[in-house]
Formats: sequence, structure tokens, C-alpha cells
Amino acid sequence: MIHQQFLDQPREEVLETLWCMREEDGDTSLSGLRRRSPEPGLDTIVQDLVAKQLITLSGDTIRLLPEGEASAMAVVRRNRLAERLLSDVLDVSMEESEEQACLMEHVLSPAVTDAVCAFLGHPPTCPHGLPIPPGPCCAKRGNGKLRPVVTPLADMAPGTTARIVFIAPSVVRRLDKLGSFGVVPGTVLTLRQKRPSLVVELGGTTLALEKDVAGEIYVRPETG
Repeated sequence: MIHQQFLDQPREEVLETLWCMREEDGDTSLSGLRRRSPEPGLDTIVQDLVAKQLITLSGDTIRLLPEGEASAMAVVRRNRLAERLLSDVLDVSMEESEEQACLMEHVLSPAVTDAVCAFLGHPPTCPHGLPIPPGPCCAKRGNGKLRPVVTPLADMAPGTTARIVFIAPSVVRRLDKLGSFGVVPGTVLTLRQKRPSLVVELGGTTLALEKDVAGEIYVRPETG
């Protein structure tokens, strides 16, 4: 069942494609959309989106109007959160996560989407490293009833063993530095202490991390 506040699936797919095209290289042309979108009856869908005042079409140029922008952002957000849920929590393969997320993006209600986001600790990126558009729940983080399953390493209690899910560095070159120490997604580590410095143990190696760096490493506690 598709929620009443959503467009039908083909129209959402087209809006999502336009958003992703613009994100990748700034292209929102009709010719580019024709190359990228597999939707049958694409031209009819585009004209319908124009009629619904979700986009404008001038020559070969498509522009998302405010309502179309909001709809495109919402479906992209649902897709990327679904990928995180399937990949990080359910350990579904990347290929299957992508396929299932394409289905889930059309059925998650706004309330469920926010609940998934909170459960995952409001992740900033999808498994491919693309940004997840924030929702209303992200501005209220910490006030929800759901306990996040994925949290920053800096928020874990000493003695916790966890698996690195993703790293969202504010400084890109930190990824290479952390990687040289084996701090990469999939690595299991144990937080040994938080004061006076944060110390982790991984693969028989003890490593001290600055608190702001540890706050950019997102982990899922290991159980069993």
C-alpha cells in the first residue's frame, strides 16, 4: 500500500532520479533524464509532474519546484535510510539492500521514516557515502524514545565491544589516517577508557583517539 501523501511510484522514481542527477553533476535536463530513467512513458510522467506544479520544463531544462523538491528529498531520504537499516542492522548484502530499499522508499510513512532515522542514530550518509537529507527528527535528536542501535564511538561506555558501521569525518584526510590504523567500517574494537583520553583496542593494538574524532566514528555494539 502506498501512503496517500506519496505520489505513485513512477513519479517518485522520476523525482528521485532528478535529485540524484543534480547531486552528481548538476544536470537536470530532460535529455539527461531520458538517459538515466528506465520508467516507461517517461515523457507522459514529466508532463504530469509539470501539470501538478512539481517541476517546470523549459526547452531541455527541468527545475524542481518547492513541492517537487520536498517530494524528491523525502523519497531520497527514505531510500538511503532503508539502505542503512538493511545493510547496518540486518547485515543484508549491498546489492540486495539497494534492491529492497528501492521498494521500501515508496511505503515508509513519515513517522516510520523518522523512527528508523532515530533508531540508526541519525546517520549523515548512506552506505555509499551519499548524504542523507535530515528530517524533523534530526533537530530533536536525543529526545526520542527509541534507543539508537548505531551511535558515535564517543558515546559508548568503557568496556563495550562494537563494530564500526561508518565514519563521517569533518576532515576527509582523516579517513586515510584512520585506515592506516585499521579503523575502517567492519572492524571490531573495544572501548577501554574515555578519560583522560579515549582509548580503543583493535586487533591486538591499542590506539588513543581524540574525542572529536571518536565522535565521527559510528559503531554498533556487538552482542553474544
